[in-house]
Amino acid sequence: MDYYAGIDVSLECSSVCVVDASGKIVREVKVASEPVALIGWFRSLGFELARIGLEAGPLSQWLYTAMKHEGLAVELLETRHVSDAFKAMPVKSDRNDARNIAQLMRLGWFRPVHCKSMSAQETRAMLTARKLIQAKLQDIENSLRGILRGFGLKVGKTTKRSFAARIRELVAGHQALETIATATLAVHAVLLREFNGFEKRVRAMSLLDAKAKLLMSTPAVGPIISLTFASAIDDPSRFNSAKRAGPLFGLTPKKYQSGETDYRGRISKNGDASVREALYEAAHIILTKPIKGCAPLKSWAMRIAKRAGMNKAKVALARKLAVIMLRMLKDNAPFRTTAMA
Repeated sequence: MDYYAGIDVSLECSSVCVVDASGKIVREVKVASEPVALIGWFRSLGFELARIGLEAGPLSQWLYTAMKHEGLAVELLETRHVSDAFKAMPVKSDRNDARNIAQLMRLGWFRPVHCKSMSAQETRAMLTARKLIQAKLQDIENSLRGILRGFGLKVGKTTKRSFAARIRELVAGHQALETIATATLAVHAVLLREFNGFEKRVRAMSLLDAKAKLLMSTPAVGPIISLTFASAIDDPSRFNSAKRAGPLFGLTPKKYQSGETDYRGRISKNGDASVREALYEAAHIILTKPIKGCAPLKSWAMRIAKRAGMNKAKVALARKLAVIMLRMLKDNAPFRTTAMA
């Protein structure tokens, strides 16, 4: 008889449920959220498990990698799919989540997701940290502008380098504002220094990463966009077709059909939001700035803009860029040989 297990991962302890082929619960237990503890518990069962499922999350990739390395039949499940499957559950608890994941594994009604390699996770962590520092830097600048505006002091257009000098110029002679500016500009200086450091690291990474370097042959695709896309794809060989890039990053429309009702909605926005944002940014640059080497793409997108509007044209171009860039990675070929294939 086949057995299936579900793991609901928490920070300290994970709920584990094992069911047999008929759906009957065989074992339920709380196990420490550590690879050694989970692997040891599954080994102690005395029987093999056909499938073990755990929902994708902060700890899941770490646990999945260790369990897979030990030869366990573990699957990483898509969070949104699991969440939708649990909507009918009247009482949500860790124990019930583990039970339901085990049942999903038994029925085979699940969508596995790719566990990224360590290098891809490191790249993603670097980009996430850079974005965090950038956001906090912008928050401080916007807050200072708002505070000074209340006193009739308008900062106006500045650069990262001239911002601090402009603030000091405006608050000169105002004791309360000088105190505020001194403290916030000290934090601003630290954040700016660290952000510039991240910029240098990211640019160096893009030149050392073969996939990112290849993607930068695409018009409007620089170090950030190329690294974001390459780390999200990780292993291009796992895709049978480059056309899967659109649905993967939520750039294809939703479809609803029931009886006589049949319509397509807005894009699904599934998958990695940072990749979707990066692709949209590249599409925006192509359509609004003079970029060499993208005339066919721009003409194609502008025809869509004439009949559907600029926003939809940018989304369509972002989707096409995703397909092109994935094909480039699969074929290991630069933009010129794959762009309009």
